[in-house]
Amino acid sequence: MLGMTSRERFLTAIRNGQPDRVPCAPDFSNMIPCKLTGRPFWDVYYHGSPPLWRAYLEAARYFGIDAWFVDYDGPMRYSYPVPLQRERIIRSHSAERMVVAERIRTPAGDLEAETTYYVGDPPTRTVKPIKDLKRDWAKVRYLLQVPEACDPYQVAWQKRELGESGVYGLHVGTPGFQAWFGLFEGGVEALSYLYHDAPELLDELRELHERALLRQAEMVIDARPDFILTGGSGAITLQSPAIARRFTLPTLQKITRMAKEAGVATMVHSCGKEYALVRMCAEETDLDCINPLEEPPMGDCDLAEVKRAFGHRLALMGNLHTTNVMLMGTPEEVEHAARRAIDAAGAGGGFILSTGDQCGRDTPEENIRALVRVCETYGRYE
Repeated sequence: MLGMTSRERFLTAIRNGQPDRVPCAPDFSNMIPCKLTGRPFWDVYYHGSPPLWRAYLEAARYFGIDAWFVDYDGPMRYSYPVPLQRERIIRSHSAERMVVAERIRTPAGDLEAETTYYVGDPPTRTVKPIKDLKRDWAKVRYLLQVPEACDPYQVAWQKRELGESGVYGLHVGTPGFQAWFGLFEGGVEALSYLYHDAPELLDELRELHERALLRQAEMVIDARPDFILTGGSGAITLQSPAIARRFTLPTLQKITRMAKEAGVATMVHSCGKEYALVRMCAEETDLDCINPLEEPPMGDCDLAEVKRAFGHRLALMGNLHTTNVMLMGTPEEVEHAARRAIDAAGAGGGFILSTGDQCGRDTPEENIRALVRVCETYGRYE
C-alpha cells in the first residue's frame, strides 16, 4: 500500500477504497493555472497558448498535488450532416478585455453570440446565441450534433503527458438548466419561463441533448479514461431538484450504468447546493464519486453528515471553503480545516481532500501547499 503513485492513490479513493493516504486534489482547474503561465488569460482561453489542460498539468506539478485531469471537449470530433460554419472576429481589444463576436451559420439561419475575454479572469459569454427558443428552434437542432469520434491521438498524448501524476478524465455532461443557460439569452430566467410556457420544447431539447451525450459517452468509454466526469455545475442550484429529476437524472443514470458495465469510474461535479443530488446519485444511479460538497453558505453539505449517510455508497471529494479558508485564511487555518475534513470523511478511505468549486486566482500559494502537507502527514492510514 505504501508508495502508491498519484494515479493509483486517486483511483483507489474514487472507487471507495483505502489508498496509502488521502489524495490531495484542490479544485484549481482554471484561474490559478492561467495565472501561473504569466500570460493574459485570453492567450489560454482564446488562443490556446498554452492550452488550458497543459497549464493545469504544470500547475499540478508545481504544487505537488494528486492531479485530477479533465479535458472537457478537446478530444471530440464532429461531422455535421450539413456544414455548420463558425465565424469569429475580434470586435474590440483593450488592455483589460477582448470582445469576440461569433456567427454560427446553420441551414435554418444564423445565430449570433459574443464572448468577452479578460486579461486576468475567465471569459464570459456576454451575448448568447438563442434569443427565442420558439423562433430559433430549427437552428437549435443543428447545435446538438452527435459527435463522430474521440480523437485517439489527443487522448494518447494527454495520457502520456500526465503519466502517473494523477487520474485521466474525460467529460460527458448532462442535460438541464446547468447546461443550457449559457445558450439562452436571459439564462435561467428565460429557461424558467419556458419550463412553464413551453415544457414540450424543453423535453425535446433534453431528448436531443441526451442523444448526443450518450453517443459521446460510448466514444469516451472506448477511449478508456480513468474516469468520466459528468453532472454539471449548479445542477440543483440553477434548477430545482424536481427539474433536475426531470431533465438531468435520466441521462445521469444511463451514463453511470454504461460506465459501470465497462469498468470505468464516474464522478459528478456540481457546485452550489448539492445534498439532494448526493441522495439521488447514491440511491438511483451507479455513480462512484461526487464533489465538491460545498459547505454553507456556498452549498448545503456537512461533510461528516454526508459521510455517515452516503459514504458506504459513494466516494466523497471536498470541501474546504474557497474564499473564507483558501483565499483569505492563513496556512494554519487551512491546515486546521483540512484536518477537520479528513476527520469528518477520511475513515476507511473513499475520500479525496479538495476544496469547494474553483479556488480563486489570488489564492496564496502557501495555502495550497498546506493542503499537501496535511495529506502527506495527517492523511496517512495507520
